[in-house]
Amino acid sequence: MKDQKSVLKIHAKDNVLVALTDLEKGATITFEDNVYTVQNNIAAKHKFVTEDLATGDSVYMYGVLVGKAKKAIAKGDLISTTNLIHDTEHYAVQDSNEQEVWQAPDVSKFINKTFKGYHRADGKVGTENNWLIIPLVFCQNRNVEVLKQALVEKLGYGKKQHLGLDVDALINDYKAGVSTDAILEKNILTDGEDQSKNPLFPNVDGIKFLTHDGGCGGATSDAITLCNLLAGYINNPNVAGATVLSLGCQHAQASILQDALSRMAADNQKPVYVLEQQQSVSEKELLAEAVKKSFVGLIEANKMERQPAPLSKLVIGLECGGSDGFSGISANPTLGYVSDLIVGLGGATVLSEFPELNGVEQELINRCTSPEKATKFSHIMSTYNSKAEALGAAFSMNPSPGNIKDGLITDAIKSAGAAKKGGTSPIEDVLDYTEQVTKSGLNLLCTPGNDVESTTGLAGSGCNIILFTTGLGTPTGNPITPVVKVSSNTKLFEKMPDIIDFNTGAIIEGSATIETTGEDLLDYIIEVASGKQTKARQLRQDDFIPWKRGMSL
Repeated sequence: MKDQKSVLKIHAKDNVLVALTDLEKGATITFEDNVYTVQNNIAAKHKFVTEDLATGDSVYMYGVLVGKAKKAIAKGDLISTTNLIHDTEHYAVQDSNEQEVWQAPDVSKFINKTFKGYHRADGKVGTENNWLIIPLVFCQNRNVEVLKQALVEKLGYGKKQHLGLDVDALINDYKAGVSTDAILEKNILTDGEDQSKNPLFPNVDGIKFLTHDGGCGGATSDAITLCNLLAGYINNPNVAGATVLSLGCQHAQASILQDALSRMAADNQKPVYVLEQQQSVSEKELLAEAVKKSFVGLIEANKMERQPAPLSKLVIGLECGGSDGFSGISANPTLGYVSDLIVGLGGATVLSEFPELNGVEQELINRCTSPEKATKFSHIMSTYNSKAEALGAAFSMNPSPGNIKDGLITDAIKSAGAAKKGGTSPIEDVLDYTEQVTKSGLNLLCTPGNDVESTTGLAGSGCNIILFTTGLGTPTGNPITPVVKVSSNTKLFEKMPDIIDFNTGAIIEGSATIETTGEDLLDYIIEVASGKQTKARQLRQDDFIPWKRGMSL
């Protein structure tokens, strides 16, 4: 079989080929004048080696070391967890970081384009205008839920049956004595109630409730980190203001939150109302005051209207989850090209998930614009991995069963593909968790690889849009920042149209390029930044999980 489109070699240094389609055992592949006999049935997204390997020999993909042979692997043989083990190159910071002059892609198509956003007093621009209701400690989650019941539906921000599930039909069948088999066969899907734009506060996109299980009872450092994160959410340009509920005696004190917000925004002009239950006459009085102050805050928030803003005001988070063997070939490089476009336009992008940069550290170190930034990145990576190992884990244990099943055999393979989301531009800043984005250009942000903990961190550091690639499918969203789900393959896009926003599968099929697809995605981002609802927004997928630094990969 001579078909260049059936396999792909990503980098000249690689000694594996990626199957773009299912390959049968015994098939003969001719690629770049070399002939390979496939030794196994190889599913699309998986890889086979291009040379005979002995035990201990290195395997390269994306031009970097991604593993070593656990035993002999014959030319044309599938790599898998049975014959390949995670391995990466050592990395080090040089005394000086001399870089080649970076050439941005052609941005002429976008130079005069704008999005319609909410202009804040500090010069930032939000892609949404949300009001937050925040508990400082899990003891207040119940009160937050009461406020949610009191405000959301009355103010037009919710709908009773957004999925259209007719439970009444099941109740009626049960009362009528219908069999359980018949109930299981019954179609209860109906047209859900549409969520209409709220006529009372048409310029407020939503009231968002950030319930969590932290704030007390654990490490004091986690309570401080939580306060920093919540302050970051208030500081995010997609937020107009906040109502904060405190019990009073917890570790996550209101003063810590207020100090963190003062550091992030010394001249904060957003209304922030803090209510403490232990200082209130009664729970009902506390809730009544919270409702009234939130209502007044919504009145103020509603005074803002969307106005044109340059694309340089975009701060785009770069995320992946439910990755597959095509993610690093189609979706992630597309995000990388979008990142380069945004950087070329003067905006900011943020690459997160440090466990999924394992194996490409040296490349990223070399792209840092100063030795200080490179040292900070190196230190965070080594400290994080050492802590993971001390707790019985490691970066090498990061790939999920779904990742492995779809071709991401080692963390280094997963990481090398994940890093493609960061494009090629210089790294202007390195941020630890909850630190704020203050520089245009590409930023690195330390978060776990866990999807929701990472997207939670991206929003907390100031992203006003998050791009999220997936090869297997995930509904992940965020309360304050629109999450655009980007599929790596067309099969997923067609299978899960209710959660996927944009498809890059045409790159795998050979009918589109990374560059044209990236430009199309940026056009889509402009629509979302101007108010177009993502699938996660339509599903009200408001995922929020603060990272407890104790341990999470």
